[in-house]
Amino acid sequence: MIDRTSNLLGVVGLAVAGRIEDSAREILKHAGETPAALVVIGYGLGPTNDQLRRILGLSHSGTVRLIDRLVKDGLVKRREGRDKREIALYVTKRGKTLREQILKERLAAIRPLLIPLTGAEQETLAALLHKMLSSMETTDLQRRTLCRLCDNRVCSNCPIPADFQAEA
Repeated sequence: MIDRTSNLLGVVGLAVAGRIEDSAREILKHAGETPAALVVIGYGLGPTNDQLRRILGLSHSGTVRLIDRLVKDGLVKRREGRDKREIALYVTKRGKTLREQILKERLAAIRPLLIPLTGAEQETLAALLHKMLSSMETTDLQRRTLCRLCDNRVCSNCPIPADFQAEA
């Protein structure tokens, strides 16, 4: 039974990931980690290139190219960091607007998968997902990576709270 459940969960996971990627690509016209970068930077805490690189799991050069593209598209701006040796990243007004669209459409893309469930079944599923996530042994960096596309305003009582303010 556990293999069947694992298999089914894997399929649902891929369906959810595909829907999220499609909705983000429609908004930004870019795929990959571009939407996640915009969401993470949009927390407004001024992550550095290196912090963003670690959260997204990209190489240094890949992160630089990604940030260059976000800056060129007018979605992100660079500012002096806390110790003047670093560059801090922030979203622009346009970036905030598109970030909000990504977060809104992410939820809209997932919602149809829940429609066949009754309200009680949705609550049960939420409780089970919470239990599964809270049992995971993760570092803060792993939690930031898992939550890189989360709308933290929606998830009350997060089972794996990621501290986007601490050093990555």
